[in-house]
Amino acid sequence: MRVAAIDVGTNTLRLLVGEPDGAGGYRVMAAAQEITRLGQGLWPDRLLQPGPIRRTLAVLERFRRLADSHGATRTAVIGTSALREARNRQEFLRRARMETGLDVRVISGEEEARLTLRGVRATLPAAGSPPGGRLLLIDIGGGSTEFLLADGDEIVAAVSTGLGAVKLTEAHVRHDPPLPAELKAIHDAVAARLARLRFQELPDVGEAAPGPGLTVVGTAGTVTSLAAIDLSLAAYDPGRVNGHRLTRDRVEALLRELAGLPLVRRRRVPGLEPARADVILAGAIVCLVAMECFGIAALGVSDGGLREGVLLDVLGGPAAASPPSRIGPSVA
Repeated sequence: MRVAAIDVGTNTLRLLVGEPDGAGGYRVMAAAQEITRLGQGLWPDRLLQPGPIRRTLAVLERFRRLADSHGATRTAVIGTSALREARNRQEFLRRARMETGLDVRVISGEEEARLTLRGVRATLPAAGSPPGGRLLLIDIGGGSTEFLLADGDEIVAAVSTGLGAVKLTEAHVRHDPPLPAELKAIHDAVAARLARLRFQELPDVGEAAPGPGLTVVGTAGTVTSLAAIDLSLAAYDPGRVNGHRLTRDRVEALLRELAGLPLVRRRRVPGLEPARADVILAGAIVCLVAMECFGIAALGVSDGGLREGVLLDVLGGPAAASPPSRIGPSVA
């Protein structure tokens, strides 16, 4: 049996086609991703815009055909932050069904946390990290950033914030390169939000990091891009990115270097997708402030995440993670 998973994110669409490997995991038959920026112009009115909708549906149709060409008998499509927030999401879902033949399922922050943990756990052994134990996961997306504390496969606590790289860029950046005051505005907004997260909403996470026996992992496009830049990759290599160690000092240095470049030069930085160059600064600030807030000296990078978790769910692999004992609200 071959199945496909498509993650319709605020910034990026990601496809994975796989089949069971006989050991509770999967063999990758095809993988692809493309930045369509579905969340562009979504805020503050929470309305998906015509251009981003057209781009996203075109890539969704192309991914469906790619999955079909690799023999996928089922394609699971999930939507996250942008579709959760959009007031006109039903129109998008209707058009997706009509134009691509796919049903997009918009999942809750709780379900996203469970699936992302499952996908990250599946990739950690390949990165040389223990498959169990305590894990602090930082998932920096285009529309939101999730923080999750897990003990083995049990989600102890999780929260979804409104700290997305696309959202923060659209809210604060007006110049190229961004003015120091604009970057400071992003920093201050992130710092205020994470202070509330650590001390009021999820003290469990604040008390856990840093600490003995705790693995800290970052996932999604901002963190994998920073790893690829750090590695000076001419072409993205998930095998090298997965398990790469990013120190807080290195994240700070990369942010400083990227912030000094105009967009046209940022687009040529080895390891950075040109389409992500305009939002990488906001994402890097989220990463850096999170590491500062929780006292994290370094984190491991996971190339696995939500789409891998969705694929494992569809394949019916190892038991799914337990529901969280407490999950914070999805708020800004």
